[in-house]
Amino acid sequence: MLFSEIIGQQVIKKRFIRTVNEQRIPHAQLLRGPEGVGKLGLAIAYAQYICCENRNEVDSCGVCASCVKYKKLAHPDLHFVFPVIKPANKSSVVCDDFITEFRAMVLNNLYFSVNDWYAKISGDAKQGMIYGNESEEIIRKLSLKTYESEYKVMIIWLPEKMNITCANKLLKILEEPPEKTVFLMVSNEPDQIITTILSRTQHIHIPRLAETEIVKALLRDDELEIEEDDALFAAHISNGSYLNAIAILNEGDENKQNFERFMNVMRLSWLVGNKKDHASLKTLKKWSDEMAAAAMGRERQKNFLSYAQRMTRENFIYNLQQPGLNYLTTFEADFSKRFSPFIHERNVEELMNEFSLAERHIEQNVNAKMVFFDLTLKIIMLLKK
Repeated sequence: MLFSEIIGQQVIKKRFIRTVNEQRIPHAQLLRGPEGVGKLGLAIAYAQYICCENRNEVDSCGVCASCVKYKKLAHPDLHFVFPVIKPANKSSVVCDDFITEFRAMVLNNLYFSVNDWYAKISGDAKQGMIYGNESEEIIRKLSLKTYESEYKVMIIWLPEKMNITCANKLLKILEEPPEKTVFLMVSNEPDQIITTILSRTQHIHIPRLAETEIVKALLRDDELEIEEDDALFAAHISNGSYLNAIAILNEGDENKQNFERFMNVMRLSWLVGNKKDHASLKTLKKWSDEMAAAAMGRERQKNFLSYAQRMTRENFIYNLQQPGLNYLTTFEADFSKRFSPFIHERNVEELMNEFSLAERHIEQNVNAKMVFFDLTLKIIMLLKK
């Protein structure tokens, strides 16, 4: 994968290239930033540049033996670690069990979400993990001599998904890394990584993309077949994420579903708290049960709660009547025209805290029925303020 294939991020690309040319490659780096800004692609392009036999000042050559193998993500000195879902009929699982699917996912579309990945490897809406026995695979692979390149590169996508056993064993490797080994960790939620690992990595913040960069990339994608106005609108409300921009253009995706869920819970909660509508209370209880259902899955539950925080913030900002500060789709803006007056300085902070707390509880495997039912009660009281 070439740096030129990654949208924007020119400052980061130059930084990576400089570390190679100056022969000052840190052994453990953490690429941290929001989803959809190209972190995984940057890590792969960086690894390819490190191993390229005829690199130039701005990119890998793309044609040497090393680059040809990197193009297929099949270089023997390139290793991947990523969250997986354990099949019901297997007692243990490692990333190599899914490496064919992972390579296909990356090569087909570099900008994908963790939920896209889970959907590819499992029909169930489950939460993936990097299991403890993966650490044994990491140790085994890194104990081998390099096959063709000067460096071995281990790319760990979403290290925050490691269980504690794997994280602790990885920590020992980071403390005494094998010679000529580079760890590139790619994280959406670095705060979820154990602090001892964070302290042993060089942090590289990958910023949000500029609107102009997203517009250019959208218009260049022949499969989208969109007008420039559509690209401008999607880029403006994408919050610097190419992945968000694609989701906005495909309104039938999970973003639209989360909007419906948010609209329903807010309307029902307002009716219960302000109109004493008992029928709405029953419907609200049904809503919380549906959100807590196993088929929903914890990742989708967390995504909704994250989306609810965004919508709460956007509705509060909407009252400022500064369109340039708002990042709402057409259907979100239509709803916010009527709903935003109910999000104000007396309840916005508490609402944000309640959604954030619920998201943390779901992450920690707290009973989802309790989480969502308690959340609805809190929303009822806060919308009465």
